[in-house]
Amino acid sequence: MTQTFSQDDFVELSYSQLVSDNRFKTYKIPECLGEGYFQEIELFPGLELAIYDNEYCDDVVVKIPVRDHPIQFVIFLSGFVHHEEDFPSIGGKSGYLSGNGIAQAVSSKYQKSQRYVGISIHLEPEALKTFLVKDLEQFPLHLKQLIHNDDWQVVFSPQITLGMQVATQRMINSPFQGVTNRLYLQGKVLELLAMVLDAISCDRDPTPKLPRFKPETIARLHHAKEILATQLENPPLLTELAFLVGVSDRTLQRGFRELFGTTVVGYLTHQRMKRAEQLLRQQNRTVAEIARMVGYAHLGHFAAAFKHQFGITPSECRAGKKAVLGSKNAV
Repeated sequence: MTQTFSQDDFVELSYSQLVSDNRFKTYKIPECLGEGYFQEIELFPGLELAIYDNEYCDDVVVKIPVRDHPIQFVIFLSGFVHHEEDFPSIGGKSGYLSGNGIAQAVSSKYQKSQRYVGISIHLEPEALKTFLVKDLEQFPLHLKQLIHNDDWQVVFSPQITLGMQVATQRMINSPFQGVTNRLYLQGKVLELLAMVLDAISCDRDPTPKLPRFKPETIARLHHAKEILATQLENPPLLTELAFLVGVSDRTLQRGFRELFGTTVVGYLTHQRMKRAEQLLRQQNRTVAEIARMVGYAHLGHFAAAFKHQFGITPSECRAGKKAVLGSKNAV
Protein backbone atom coordinates (compact mmCIF):
# COMPACT_ATOMS: atom_id res chain seq x y z
CA MET A 1 0.00 0.00 0.00
CA THR A 2 1.18 3.51 -0.79
CA GLN A 3 0.05 6.63 1.06
CA THR A 4 0.26 9.72 -1.16
CA PHE A 5 0.20 13.25 0.26
CA SER A 6 0.46 16.79 -0.93
CA GLN A 7 3.28 18.57 0.83
CA ASP A 8 0.84 20.69 2.84
CA ASP A 9 -1.05 17.64 4.12
CA PHE A 10 2.14 15.74 4.94
CA VAL A 11 3.59 18.68 6.86
CA GLU A 12 0.36 19.22 8.80
CA LEU A 13 0.22 15.53 9.76
CA SER A 14 3.93 15.28 10.61
CA TYR A 15 3.79 18.34 12.87
CA SER A 16 0.57 17.29 14.62
CA GLN A 17 2.15 15.59 17.67
CA LEU A 18 4.52 17.94 19.46
CA VAL A 19 5.89 16.09 22.50
CA SER A 20 8.58 18.54 23.63
CA ASP A 21 8.68 22.30 23.10
CA ASN A 22 11.94 23.71 24.42
CA ARG A 23 14.93 24.81 22.38
CA PHE A 24 14.80 21.41 20.69
CA LYS A 25 11.26 20.82 19.41
CA THR A 26 10.46 17.10 19.23
CA TYR A 27 7.60 15.68 17.15
CA LYS A 28 6.32 12.11 17.28
CA ILE A 29 5.50 10.39 13.99
CA PRO A 30 1.71 9.73 13.93
CA GLU A 31 0.72 6.05 14.12
CA CYS A 32 -1.05 6.27 10.76
CA LEU A 33 2.36 6.93 9.20
CA GLY A 34 4.58 4.70 11.31
CA GLU A 35 6.78 5.25 14.33
CA GLY A 36 9.72 7.38 15.42
CA TYR A 37 10.37 11.10 15.78
CA PHE A 38 12.06 14.15 14.36
CA GLN A 39 13.54 17.17 16.12
CA GLU A 40 14.22 20.76 15.07
CA ILE A 41 16.43 23.47 16.58
CA GLU A 42 17.68 26.86 15.42
CA LEU A 43 21.42 26.87 16.15
CA PHE A 44 22.20 30.31 14.71
CA PRO A 45 19.99 32.99 13.14
CA GLY A 46 19.30 31.58 9.68
CA LEU A 47 20.66 28.09 10.43
CA GLU A 48 18.36 25.25 11.51
CA LEU A 49 19.10 21.60 12.22
CA ALA A 50 16.59 18.74 11.99
CA ILE A 51 17.28 15.19 13.21
CA TYR A 52 15.24 12.22 11.98
CA ASP A 53 14.75 8.68 13.29
CA ASN A 54 11.58 7.10 11.96
CA GLU A 55 10.07 4.20 10.05
CA TYR A 56 6.93 4.22 7.89
CA CYS A 57 4.30 1.47 7.94
CA ASP A 58 3.51 1.96 4.23
CA ASP A 59 5.30 3.40 1.25
CA VAL A 60 4.88 7.18 1.44
CA VAL A 61 4.92 9.55 -1.53
CA VAL A 62 5.02 13.30 -0.92
CA LYS A 63 4.25 15.56 -3.90
CA ILE A 64 6.21 18.79 -3.42
CA PRO A 65 5.40 21.83 -5.59
CA VAL A 66 7.70 24.53 -6.91
CA ARG A 67 8.81 26.62 -3.92
CA ASP A 68 11.38 29.01 -2.54
CA HIS A 69 14.19 27.07 -0.90
CA PRO A 70 17.14 27.90 1.35
CA ILE A 71 20.55 26.26 1.13
CA GLN A 72 20.06 22.71 2.41
CA PHE A 73 22.24 19.70 3.17
CA VAL A 74 20.79 16.24 3.91
CA ILE A 75 22.57 13.07 4.94
CA PHE A 76 20.97 9.74 5.88
CA LEU A 77 22.92 7.16 7.87
CA SER A 78 20.21 4.64 6.96
CA GLY A 79 17.33 4.68 4.50
CA PHE A 80 16.92 5.95 0.94
CA VAL A 81 14.67 8.71 -0.39
CA HIS A 82 13.84 8.12 -4.05
CA HIS A 83 12.36 10.62 -6.50
CA GLU A 84 10.05 9.96 -9.43
CA GLU A 85 11.47 12.80 -11.52
CA ASP A 86 14.99 13.26 -12.91
CA PHE A 87 16.26 14.12 -9.45
CA PRO A 88 19.00 12.46 -7.37
CA SER A 89 18.13 9.90 -4.70
CA ILE A 90 19.38 10.50 -1.17
CA GLY A 91 20.94 7.81 0.97
CA GLY A 92 23.91 5.48 1.24
CA LYS A 93 26.98 7.27 -0.08
CA SER A 94 24.91 10.00 -1.76
CA GLY A 95 24.10 13.17 0.13
CA TYR A 96 22.00 16.10 -1.00
CA LEU A 97 23.15 19.71 -1.19
CA SER A 98 21.03 22.41 -2.79
CA GLY A 99 21.60 26.08 -3.25
CA ASN A 100 18.94 28.59 -2.38
CA GLY A 101 16.49 29.85 -4.95
CA ILE A 102 13.46 28.28 -6.58
CA ALA A 103 13.22 24.51 -6.18
CA GLN A 104 11.61 22.41 -8.90
CA ALA A 105 8.51 20.30 -8.29
CA VAL A 106 9.39 16.78 -7.16
CA SER A 107 7.79 13.65 -5.66
CA SER A 108 9.73 12.10 -2.77
CA LYS A 109 9.18 8.42 -1.96
CA TYR A 110 9.92 6.82 1.42
CA GLN A 111 9.84 3.02 1.61
CA LYS A 112 7.94 1.12 4.27
CA SER A 113 9.75 -0.86 6.98
CA GLN A 114 12.95 1.07 6.26
CA ARG A 115 14.48 3.01 9.11
CA TYR A 116 15.34 6.59 8.23
CA VAL A 117 18.08 8.06 10.41
CA GLY A 118 19.73 11.29 9.39
CA ILE A 119 19.89 15.05 9.55
CA SER A 120 18.89 18.07 7.49
CA ILE A 121 20.53 21.50 7.71
CA HIS A 122 18.75 24.60 6.40
CA LEU A 123 20.96 27.64 5.86
CA GLU A 124 19.90 31.08 4.69
CA PRO A 125 22.34 32.84 2.30
CA GLU A 126 22.93 35.69 4.77
CA ALA A 127 24.02 33.17 7.39
CA LEU A 128 26.49 31.61 4.94
CA LYS A 129 27.96 35.06 4.30
CA THR A 130 28.29 35.56 8.06
CA PHE A 131 30.29 32.35 8.43
CA LEU A 132 32.50 33.02 5.40
CA VAL A 133 32.80 36.47 3.80
CA LYS A 134 30.08 39.10 3.54
CA ASP A 135 30.97 40.15 0.00
CA LEU A 136 29.51 37.66 -2.48
CA GLU A 137 32.10 38.68 -5.08
CA GLN A 138 34.80 37.19 -2.86
CA PHE A 139 33.10 33.78 -2.77
CA PRO A 140 34.80 30.95 -4.68
CA LEU A 141 32.91 30.01 -7.85
CA HIS A 142 31.54 26.74 -6.43
CA LEU A 143 30.02 28.63 -3.47
CA LYS A 144 28.50 31.35 -5.65
CA GLN A 145 26.46 28.60 -7.32
CA LEU A 146 24.66 28.06 -4.02
CA ILE A 147 23.20 31.58 -3.95
CA HIS A 148 20.64 32.08 -6.71
CA ASN A 149 17.81 33.92 -4.89
CA ASP A 150 15.23 34.56 -7.65
CA ASP A 151 16.54 31.90 -10.03
CA TRP A 152 16.39 28.09 -10.07
CA GLN A 153 18.57 26.40 -7.49
CA VAL A 154 21.47 24.06 -8.28
CA VAL A 155 21.63 20.61 -6.71
CA PHE A 156 24.70 18.53 -5.86
CA SER A 157 24.97 14.90 -4.77
CA PRO A 158 28.20 14.97 -2.71
CA GLN A 159 29.74 11.63 -1.81
CA ILE A 160 29.35 10.99 1.90
CA THR A 161 32.73 10.42 3.54
CA LEU A 162 33.50 8.62 6.78
CA GLY A 163 34.19 11.98 8.41
CA MET A 164 30.71 13.22 7.45
CA GLN A 165 29.13 10.05 8.82
CA VAL A 166 30.99 10.36 12.12
CA ALA A 167 30.02 14.03 12.55
CA THR A 168 26.39 13.18 11.78
CA GLN A 169 26.35 10.25 14.20
CA ARG A 170 27.76 12.43 16.97
CA MET A 171 25.08 15.06 16.39
CA ILE A 172 22.33 12.45 16.60
CA ASN A 173 23.84 10.90 19.74
CA SER A 174 25.05 14.06 21.44
CA PRO A 175 26.28 13.36 25.00
CA PHE A 176 25.27 16.84 26.18
CA GLN A 177 22.07 18.61 27.20
CA GLY A 178 20.75 22.14 27.38
CA VAL A 179 23.04 25.05 26.52
CA THR A 180 26.06 22.75 26.32
CA ASN A 181 24.28 20.57 23.76
CA ARG A 182 23.44 23.61 21.66
CA LEU A 183 27.09 24.71 21.67
CA TYR A 184 28.21 21.18 20.78
CA LEU A 185 25.76 20.96 17.87
CA GLN A 186 26.81 24.38 16.57
CA GLY A 187 30.39 23.17 16.32
CA LYS A 188 29.46 19.88 14.67
CA VAL A 189 27.19 21.53 12.10
CA LEU A 190 29.94 23.95 11.07
CA GLU A 191 32.42 21.07 10.91
CA LEU A 192 30.06 19.10 8.66
CA LEU A 193 29.35 22.09 6.43
CA ALA A 194 33.08 22.65 5.99
CA MET A 195 33.50 19.06 4.79
CA VAL A 196 30.54 19.30 2.42
CA LEU A 197 31.56 22.63 0.89
CA ASP A 198 35.08 21.31 0.41
CA ALA A 199 33.65 18.23 -1.33
CA ILE A 200 31.68 20.25 -3.89
CA SER A 201 34.75 22.33 -4.75
CA CYS A 202 35.72 19.31 -6.86
CA ASP A 203 32.18 18.71 -8.16
CA ARG A 204 31.65 20.76 -11.30
CA ASP A 205 28.55 18.85 -12.38
CA PRO A 206 25.54 19.94 -10.32
CA THR A 207 22.31 18.11 -11.08
CA PRO A 208 19.71 18.06 -12.50
CA LYS A 209 21.13 18.90 -15.93
CA LEU A 210 19.45 21.34 -18.28
CA PRO A 211 17.31 19.81 -21.02
CA ARG A 212 18.64 19.60 -24.55
CA PHE A 213 17.06 22.70 -26.06
CA LYS A 214 18.87 24.93 -28.51
CA PRO A 215 20.44 28.01 -26.89
CA GLU A 216 18.02 30.34 -28.69
CA THR A 217 15.04 28.29 -27.45
CA ILE A 218 16.33 28.42 -23.88
CA ALA A 219 16.68 32.20 -24.20
CA ARG A 220 13.08 32.45 -25.43
CA LEU A 221 11.82 30.33 -22.53
CA HIS A 222 13.65 32.55 -20.07
CA HIS A 223 12.07 35.55 -21.80
CA ALA A 224 8.65 33.96 -21.29
CA LYS A 225 9.45 33.55 -17.62
CA GLU A 226 10.41 37.24 -17.39
CA ILE A 227 7.17 38.31 -19.09
CA LEU A 228 5.10 36.38 -16.57
CA ALA A 229 7.08 37.78 -13.64
CA THR A 230 6.42 41.37 -14.78
CA GLN A 231 2.74 40.92 -15.70
CA LEU A 232 1.35 39.21 -12.61
CA GLU A 233 -1.90 41.20 -12.54
CA ASN A 234 -2.81 40.61 -16.18
CA PRO A 235 -0.59 37.91 -17.71
CA PRO A 236 -0.92 36.85 -21.36
CA LEU A 237 -2.77 33.66 -22.27
CA LEU A 238 -0.65 30.61 -23.00
CA THR A 239 -1.06 31.01 -26.76
CA GLU A 240 -0.26 34.72 -26.54
CA LEU A 241 2.84 34.07 -24.47
CA ALA A 242 4.09 31.46 -26.93
CA PHE A 243 3.57 33.91 -29.81
CA LEU A 244 5.33 36.73 -27.95
CA VAL A 245 8.52 34.72 -27.45
CA GLY A 246 8.43 32.89 -30.78
CA VAL A 247 7.88 29.26 -29.80
CA SER A 248 4.99 26.83 -30.18
CA ASP A 249 2.49 26.19 -27.39
CA ARG A 250 3.88 22.69 -27.01
CA THR A 251 7.51 23.87 -26.76
CA LEU A 252 6.51 26.49 -24.21
CA GLN A 253 4.80 23.95 -21.97
CA ARG A 254 7.48 21.28 -22.37
CA GLY A 255 10.22 23.85 -21.87
CA PHE A 256 8.79 25.07 -18.58
CA ARG A 257 8.45 21.51 -17.30
CA GLU A 258 11.94 20.41 -18.32
CA LEU A 259 13.89 23.64 -17.86
CA PHE A 260 12.15 25.05 -14.79
CA GLY A 261 10.56 21.96 -13.23
CA THR A 262 7.02 23.38 -13.31
CA THR A 263 4.15 24.31 -15.59
CA VAL A 264 3.54 27.78 -16.98
CA VAL A 265 0.61 28.19 -14.59
CA GLY A 266 2.65 26.77 -11.71
CA TYR A 267 5.41 29.31 -12.27
CA LEU A 268 2.93 32.19 -12.55
CA THR A 269 1.23 31.13 -9.31
CA HIS A 270 4.57 30.86 -7.52
CA GLN A 271 5.58 34.37 -8.59
CA ARG A 272 2.19 35.78 -7.62
CA MET A 273 2.42 34.26 -4.15
CA LYS A 274 5.98 35.44 -3.70
CA ARG A 275 5.01 39.02 -4.60
CA ALA A 276 1.92 38.82 -2.42
CA GLU A 277 4.01 37.78 0.58
CA GLN A 278 6.32 40.77 0.08
CA LEU A 279 3.36 43.16 -0.08
CA LEU A 280 1.65 41.61 2.94
CA ARG A 281 4.79 41.98 5.05
CA GLN A 282 4.78 45.73 4.31
CA GLN A 283 1.37 45.98 6.07
CA ASN A 284 0.27 49.10 4.16
CA ARG A 285 -2.40 47.47 1.96
CA THR A 286 -5.43 45.28 2.63
CA VAL A 287 -5.49 41.61 1.70
CA ALA A 288 -8.13 42.33 -0.95
CA GLU A 289 -5.98 45.04 -2.55
CA ILE A 290 -2.97 42.74 -2.71
CA ALA A 291 -5.06 39.91 -4.16
CA ARG A 292 -6.08 42.20 -7.03
CA MET A 293 -2.49 43.41 -7.51
CA VAL A 294 -1.30 39.86 -8.17
CA GLY A 295 -4.18 38.95 -10.47
CA TYR A 296 -6.84 37.41 -8.23
CA ALA A 297 -10.42 38.66 -8.52
CA HIS A 298 -11.71 36.07 -6.03
CA LEU A 299 -10.36 36.57 -2.51
CA GLY A 300 -11.06 32.97 -1.51
CA HIS A 301 -9.01 31.59 -4.40
CA PHE A 302 -6.14 33.90 -3.46
CA ALA A 303 -6.25 32.84 0.20
CA ALA A 304 -6.28 29.14 -0.74
CA ALA A 305 -3.31 29.52 -3.11
CA PHE A 306 -1.37 31.53 -0.54
CA LYS A 307 -1.93 29.00 2.23
CA HIS A 308 -0.93 26.18 -0.11
CA GLN A 309 2.35 27.98 -0.83
CA PHE A 310 3.29 29.18 2.65
CA GLY A 311 1.23 27.17 5.14
CA ILE A 312 -0.38 30.32 6.61
CA THR A 313 -3.24 32.58 5.53
CA PRO A 314 -2.67 36.02 3.97
CA SER A 315 -4.09 37.65 7.11
CA GLU A 316 -1.67 35.71 9.32
CA CYS A 317 1.21 36.76 7.06
CA ARG A 318 0.13 40.40 7.23
CA ALA A 319 0.03 40.12 11.02
CA GLY A 320 3.67 39.01 11.05
CA LYS A 321 3.38 35.23 11.34
CA LYS A 322 6.22 33.35 9.66
CA ALA A 323 5.65 30.78 6.93
CA VAL A 324 5.60 27.14 8.05
CA LEU A 325 9.15 25.79 7.70
CA GLY A 326 8.18 22.48 6.14
CA SER A 327 5.65 23.93 3.74
CA LYS A 328 8.36 25.31 1.44
CA ASN A 329 11.59 23.60 2.29
CA ALA A 330 11.01 19.88 2.33
CA VAL A 331 13.20 17.77 0.07
